[in-house]
Amino acid sequence: MDSLETTPISLDVRIEFSRAAFEVIARRIGVRVLHVKGTTLDGSLRSRRRSGTDVDTMVDPLALPAMHAALVQHGWAVYSSFVEGSPFGHAQTYHHPEWGYIDMHRRFPGIVLPDQDAFEVLWAGHDTHVSAGIECAIPSVDAQAVLFVLNAARDLDVLGDEARALWSGQDEQARIRRSRLVRMLHAEVAFGAGLGDLERYRGRREYLLWKTVSQGGGRLAEWWGRIRAAPTFGDALRTAAQAPRVNRSVLAHELGREPDSRDVFLAFLRRVGSALRSIRPGNGART
Repeated sequence: MDSLETTPISLDVRIEFSRAAFEVIARRIGVRVLHVKGTTLDGSLRSRRRSGTDVDTMVDPLALPAMHAALVQHGWAVYSSFVEGSPFGHAQTYHHPEWGYIDMHRRFPGIVLPDQDAFEVLWAGHDTHVSAGIECAIPSVDAQAVLFVLNAARDLDVLGDEARALWSGQDEQARIRRSRLVRMLHAEVAFGAGLGDLERYRGRREYLLWKTVSQGGGRLAEWWGRIRAAPTFGDALRTAAQAPRVNRSVLAHELGREPDSRDVFLAFLRRVGSALRSIRPGNGART
């Protein structure tokens, strides 16, 4: 029997089926999921369509262990962990050989309200988006607008103009509702960074972190910002202890294999060297 020719599935189609697959798994075990960013973003909030390269979800924080177990059972593997993924420890990335990549968020960068409380705020008044025939819960349009600006704070070169245009172009009632939501989420500092108004929050503990994230700076400045932004002394100590650690998952992806002790040691030396270079005079590091 002759083999059949196959046509590669487009990225947009794969993402929609990946989103639907994630939603079906969550429903089967009774887990609440909010789908964010990408094609779920309301058309009134974006100047052009963005499909992205992966699926972004926010999962009920209490249900993260159950969702992780279900994903692994269905063929998903951890690509990068919460600890290793970003300065905010906000998402764990999974990969599936057919469906591609999914980011499972336990929080959204910039939101300081405790994770469970923040999820409940965003879940309230949620709407729906249909992916591959499956209804998926998404945040309300107001919540989407707030999350868009928060997301822009980490990518000002690409999203900054669009975030500022969104905020300046909305009507007064929408501005009042969305400003109230920002305060409810305790997200004022990152929100200010997304709108280019960060200096208003210079006295807040998250200021240095968001200055580094949104405007650039050395690695030491980023880590000091993370330590200062920690909500408790214990969190600050744990963050400081993580600073010199090598991200083994990222290193494995770079090498194309599991790193051995020599690989980790060399990566550690590079990490220290990068940190030292970032504090040399004239390097442009921000304080």
